[in-house]
Amino acid sequence: MIKGLAITPPILGRISIGKMVEKNGKRVPEKDDQFTITSQIQNKEGWVKHPLDEQLRAKAQNQKLRSIPVRMIFNDPELNLRAEYSLFDRQTGRPVCIGNGETCQRLTNQGVEQHPCPSPDLCPLAQGGNCKPYGRLYVNLDESDEFGTFVFRTTGFNSIRTLAARLSYYHAASNGLLSCLPLQLTLRGKSTTQSYRTPVYYVDLTLHEGIHLQEAIQTAKEIDQKSKLSGFNQAALDQMARQGYGNAQFEVDGEEGEVIVDEFYVENSPQQEQKQVHDFKQVQDVQKGLQQSVSVVN
Repeated sequence: MIKGLAITPPILGRISIGKMVEKNGKRVPEKDDQFTITSQIQNKEGWVKHPLDEQLRAKAQNQKLRSIPVRMIFNDPELNLRAEYSLFDRQTGRPVCIGNGETCQRLTNQGVEQHPCPSPDLCPLAQGGNCKPYGRLYVNLDESDEFGTFVFRTTGFNSIRTLAARLSYYHAASNGLLSCLPLQLTLRGKSTTQSYRTPVYYVDLTLHEGIHLQEAIQTAKEIDQKSKLSGFNQAALDQMARQGYGNAQFEVDGEEGEVIVDEFYVENSPQQEQKQVHDFKQVQDVQKGLQQSVSVVN
């Protein structure tokens, strides 16, 4: 396996709750009140819709796609949902700093270094909204390709927190049979003071409509037993995925970073950009001072 290359689940398409629109000559993100399933191909109008979008939309009420039946590929919740604090270079889309609230991997002039991660609110480098939680949920929609995934990307706390909770709860309740449960993505809305009472939409994960948890767990047991009899090794699959994620210091590459910056990061003013550079230099100065202090002590 090539070292330094993150091996992530094969992506067949994207799931989004927004789109890019042109305003005043600039492309800006616009939120939506429904899901859209796209391929990985773009044209002048944006991302080209995947055939599954039309198929699922035909079954939806009022043609609004607000629920999508999905299957998890892995039993380990953290293999299906990848989430961390992420700071990207706005020009290249390359990751600069990736952290989990405790430690982070940061790209410096000396290479990639490990530092404490105090979370964006307390980190000087993250000021100005440039460091955000960034989550990727990998789900299977196409039964003909059992390892192919559609990825839902988000920088929203509501979606990441809800998905993380649901995945861990279903994993625990089913005795680890997460990949065998009949699940669906569900779009929910809520209003907050920060949203000025307008709806904010986020993604939830629930059982298929009309299916109770006990029934879903029984079905999962039957699927698991049948899979094992056929020779399928779910534990080995999870372990291989774990190794693939850990094969690189940064899981996100520059190509994906460009998409993230384009869709989720509002353009800063020149003053904000200057402040970010100033804060970054301050962080480097502090780190250099700490390193010198350690050297003196040693």
